Amino acid sequence: MRFIRRRHQLLLFCNFLFILFFLLRPPAVNAQNANLYSYQELSHFSLSKLNDSLKKNWKCPDLYKEKETQKKFKELWDARTEFITNAIDNKNYILEKEIYSYLDQIITQIVNSNSKLISAKPILLIDRSASANAYSIGGNIIAVNLGLISFAESRDEIALVIAHELSHNILNHAENSIKEKAEWLTSAEYKKTLNAVLDSKYERYTRLKKVFEGYSFNRTKHSRYHEGDADSLAVVLLKNSKIPFDAKHFLRLDSTDIQYKVSLKSSIKNYFVENNLPFEDWWTQKRSKGLSTKSYNFKDTTAIADSLKTHPDGKERYLKTLSLSDNFKKTPIQNGLKEKVNKMVIWNIFDNKSLTACLYRILLEKDKGNTDKWYDFMVYNIFAGLLYADNNLSRFNAIDIKSKEYISREYYELQNMLEQMSKENLDQYCKNLTAKNFWQDMSSDAKAMKTLFHVLNDNQSSEKSKELAAKAYVSANTNSMYCEFADHFVKK
Repeated sequence: MRFIRRRHQLLLFCNFLFILFFLLRPPAVNAQNANLYSYQELSHFSLSKLNDSLKKNWKCPDLYKEKETQKKFKELWDARTEFITNAIDNKNYILEKEIYSYLDQIITQIVNSNSKLISAKPILLIDRSASANAYSIGGNIIAVNLGLISFAESRDEIALVIAHELSHNILNHAENSIKEKAEWLTSAEYKKTLNAVLDSKYERYTRLKKVFEGYSFNRTKHSRYHEGDADSLAVVLLKNSKIPFDAKHFLRLDSTDIQYKVSLKSSIKNYFVENNLPFEDWWTQKRSKGLSTKSYNFKDTTAIADSLKTHPDGKERYLKTLSLSDNFKKTPIQNGLKEKVNKMVIWNIFDNKSLTACLYRILLEKDKGNTDKWYDFMVYNIFAGLLYADNNLSRFNAIDIKSKEYISREYYELQNMLEQMSKENLDQYCKNLTAKNFWQDMSSDAKAMKTLFHVLNDNQSSEKSKELAAKAYVSANTNSMYCEFADHFVKK
């Protein structure tokens, strides 16, 4: 028995040495599948100097004589600073040169044409979020999400959103919001209301909830006024910059939350059967137990008013600015940049363990006729990642369930499929995808992902072996964006 045990340990050790050799071998050059960005372009590296500067120089001003109000003001101010610095440390932003240059050109055009309104060029951050949005942080900082570039149909549409956020900075909306909140939370009215709730004997929670709902409602209405002001000023900024404005952009931007309501062109089954992957019809169907028992209604809900939106309704914004629209031909976003951003969004969704959304976006790309092999590589990563999550009893989290208001029937079926496939099915998918021809078109760092997953999903591998394999991957592929995934398995 001792001999057998030693022989088994020796085989495991030899297998691990082989994996290390594979991961550490010199990377082959493959221009067709070059990295979308380098690992060093993530914010914890690329924005470290900005992070230090914010911590040192973003000091809270003394505005209030009342110590309590000033203290609350500083708490809120410091919370904003902590939010942005933590986001930088957590790699939420990226400094990819091509995308940064594209956005910076738009900002420069607006700033140079509005010198009387904009005293200094803002700091630009590129947020890796898939949400089609941008935001003003205050302190002359704006952030543009990758999801906005992926969603936008033209340069002019992106310019409108940027001009809107610059308007928030010009009008000091972020700073004013912090001041108003500090004043309200330390006001006699708020204290009186709060004390009345605490002194009551019954329904404290319900009454307290109403207090904060009232606060939120007031601030939401106030925020909508701010948004309207920012819209108006944004049009002025664009006109001065000779950037054409189309009020229809507001209608499109109002539909950004229905990306996953876009229906697929084929049934879920066909996407897998056509690639010689096994499929069971019951995977996508509602069960008597589990997640899929929830009753989903897929009627169109886009017309229902949303009282929680801080922005005015898209139609309202459209009608308000329609008379200011220009007649022009849209300036398209160059295909190479758009494709790069789409891939970055998909990779980031995967790395954030939102596997259903990631797979759905890939299927939408295939519906467009996109035959890029990289998407097939990502399909392998999704099922290998789901198998890893299943082995660690976290499949539900990796599926990342979305509520019915935001998804199509096909998305719902895909959620069911990823929930109900057995572990054996997942393992079979990984094996089948491992043997596909697309691997020969992949770069060396992508091929090494397959080897890394082999270790991660090997039940015989210890946690230490998995960490060593992840470290070996990072060491062999120092510039690869996929290092971010390997980082999850390295203890800090």
